[in-house]
Amino acid sequence: MTQDQGLILAILLGTMGLFIWGRWRHDIVALGSLLACVLAGLVPEQQAFTGFGHPAVITVACVLVLSYGLQSTGAVNALAQRILPSNAGPMLSIAALTGLGALLSAFMNNVGALALLMPIALQIAAKQELPPGRVLMPMAFGTILGGMTTLIGTPPNLIVSSFRAQSGAGPFAMFDFSPVGVAVAGAGVLFIALLGWRLVPRREVASVTSFDTGTYLTEARVKEGAKAVGKSLREVEQMLDEADAQVVAMVRNKMRLSAPNPRRILRADDVLVIEAEPETLGDVLAKLGLKLEAEREKRDSDKAEDDAADKQDKASREDKPVEKKDGDEDSVLQELLVRPDSRLIGRSASSIHLRSRYSINLLAISRHSHRSVKRLRSTEIERADVLLMQGAPGDIAEFASDYTCVPLAARAISIPNPARASLALAVMLLAVAAAAVGLLSAAVAFAAGVLAYMVMRVVPLRAVYEAIDWPVVVLLGALIPVAGAMSSSGAADLLARLLMEHVAQGNPVIVLTLLLVVTMTLSDFMNNAATAAVMCQIALSAASQLGVNPDSLLMAVAIGASCSFLTPIGHQNNTLILSPGGFRFGDYWRLGLPMEILVVLVSVPLLLLVWPL
Repeated sequence: MTQDQGLILAILLGTMGLFIWGRWRHDIVALGSLLACVLAGLVPEQQAFTGFGHPAVITVACVLVLSYGLQSTGAVNALAQRILPSNAGPMLSIAALTGLGALLSAFMNNVGALALLMPIALQIAAKQELPPGRVLMPMAFGTILGGMTTLIGTPPNLIVSSFRAQSGAGPFAMFDFSPVGVAVAGAGVLFIALLGWRLVPRREVASVTSFDTGTYLTEARVKEGAKAVGKSLREVEQMLDEADAQVVAMVRNKMRLSAPNPRRILRADDVLVIEAEPETLGDVLAKLGLKLEAEREKRDSDKAEDDAADKQDKASREDKPVEKKDGDEDSVLQELLVRPDSRLIGRSASSIHLRSRYSINLLAISRHSHRSVKRLRSTEIERADVLLMQGAPGDIAEFASDYTCVPLAARAISIPNPARASLALAVMLLAVAAAAVGLLSAAVAFAAGVLAYMVMRVVPLRAVYEAIDWPVVVLLGALIPVAGAMSSSGAADLLARLLMEHVAQGNPVIVLTLLLVVTMTLSDFMNNAATAAVMCQIALSAASQLGVNPDSLLMAVAIGASCSFLTPIGHQNNTLILSPGGFRFGDYWRLGLPMEILVVLVSVPLLLLVWPL
């Protein structure tokens, strides 16, 4: 092993370890990996950022914009209403929903497809009297399966195609992935519909409209003359026991007491931090005569915060004036799920000036991982948090759209526009057709589609750049040169030789199967695009040393990178259903493991048939 090979392997191992650890976002890790390669002399400085102009990166960004257009104009909602059965049993309903998710994710971002179908899934769960998780997990897995069926279905397919092009064989065509991908996705959807959904752990909930998001932490102020005034904390907690709630902290004179003395006597204006189920919050407030702190803060908001918001957001509020509401007659309560790509992550209600910008309140946060020790307004939001919001439906919808949150009630984020929906669908179909017949490359065809969106105002111009998942773009742009360093240093050849000589014993079928299984396993714990970038170089080196068709091994990598079903961190869609399904980390393998076994059993023979070695 040469020095360069040792360096690149050490950097890759460190990168994988950081991906699996999850402490830092994947784009930060990828950029750090790229800079480490530059500093180590493995990637020339003048080539460090060439990956950001790579056709695969451009295509991913453009597909995200086109997907947003289908989502925001209501095109997908209209399709769902026509396809999904209105009167059917659990099996047929789950089959239709999972199949629709697979179909949509073949041509649009699969996270967007899941977000669109989630409210429909909750309706089906309520109608069929099923736990939400038994509908959500099959649908999430269906959207993941559908991504493997076309070139644009998922970023790993574009990565695999780009490595084929670099090898001199040219990129894969739009539907080259379909013969194997459609068969695997079809087998997966059929298995889920007939048996798989029954394997999902049953997490009982009170109702689907207020399902098991976990307990909420909320703040309530003791009003003058309330029942709680003059009582000890112990007496208050005894009253709360009947509502299955508890006081976890209190605030007095701006000082937070995380473990208050049970003998402490409550006074007016004390703030209690209460942990309760969503259904019992109202009972708790009424029983003790408490007022939600968020409502008081709205009425007596801090003038300094509003002044700061006026200065910081002057430009944005000139474009989007805020109408202050004097009453709550039009207010609703709405649960919002924070998507993994939301701009809210790491920010708080105070830092984004939630009330002054949107005229809505954050009433409570549900989080499965741990309790926050901060005040509610200053608590940093994490991915998969569920936020209980209060305000006018339009204001909440605007906030959810701006910050990429999913409403957990049967209400769409934006108002459908039939004319723009038809335009969005037509543009998408034309772009797919142009790429499929070879009239234009995928990057050019979808860039033309984005231009058409902008010219015809299918989506607001400001939303074009907001629709792009920039962390994914940075991830891809940074890792492409790193993967190139694997090839130029000979590290990929070294790993491929070890795989063939010591594991597969030179048998190409075993090599293909191992590549599929290893890629699938890695994608359960790290970003699937990153997994594809690393494994493609090994696949090409193995094909060269064995003297076999590299397309077979590249397709095995593509399939494996699209099948992360064992953990909630392997794919964004798995993370997205974690809270609304009430799932735990170990719940996924019960359906995920049979799914991955099925994928291997179906895909290996088909790969050998469609892409013979």
